[in-house]
Amino acid sequence: MSIESAADSIRSKVQDSSGLDATVKFDCGDDGVVLIDGAEKTVNTEDGDADCTVKCDIDTLEALIAGDLDPTAAFMQGKIKVEGDMGVAMKLSTVL
Repeated sequence: MSIESAADSIRSKVQDSSGLDATVKFDCGDDGVVLIDGAEKTVNTEDGDADCTVKCDIDTLEALIAGDLDPTAAFMQGKIKVEGDMGVAMKLSTVL
């Protein structure tokens, strides 16, 4: 999965009224970033400031999007690292 296809998958979920009202960035290192603005209901692959940053590899992001990996389990297993507002991170289940 490319970062663009990940953004497309997330975009459809965000536009279907996710309930997320903050900005979240998935930082996949050299593979790129996905920036979600829940208030504006936009998703793009341009880097920017976010209320919460989730660092993971592209495979982990793909598993989260597909529903094969629970965000809480991913955090507990060390597959994702969260920086910033942990409350926003807890709302990610509404998007994923």
